Amino acid sequence: MEAERKLTDLGLVLPEQPKPVANYLPTVRIGNLLYVSGHGPYNDGHIKTAGKLGRDLTVEEGYQVARNVTMNCLASIRAALGDLDKVKQFVKLLGMVNCTEDFTEQPRVINGCSDFLVELFGESGKHARSAVGMQALPFNIPVEIEMIVEVE
Repeated sequence: MEAERKLTDLGLVLPEQPKPVANYLPTVRIGNLLYVSGHGPYNDGHIKTAGKLGRDLTVEEGYQVARNVTMNCLASIRAALGDLDKVKQFVKLLGMVNCTEDFTEQPRVINGCSDFLVELFGESGKHARSAVGMQALPFNIPVEIEMIVEVE
């Protein structure tokens, strides 16, 4: 895999690993599976974007938030493994979208994560996934994503 090189080629630098906002670990490894806790758009200890899809944010803005959240997840994966190239396969994602009751585009928002993983990891970035709407997310963040990753 060449995810580390692809990040560099894209001119992207992963943020510092976000600090948990409550009593939990960012990742837990059991055997060859890495469980990644729900991450949001926190950058440098601050919420980068807040709001509700269908009221405050467009689908495209939500897509970009999901991409940012993915960068935060990858920062935690790198912190746990030392190198993103130790990822063998993204197994499962849960994408949660803070949205209005009538908003139905959750899959398009979470594609911001899925598309980015495939861009960086190729076939290993493909995964099973759920994309669901939520009445609220912590601190009014628009997107939260958790992952299960197979690792070396």
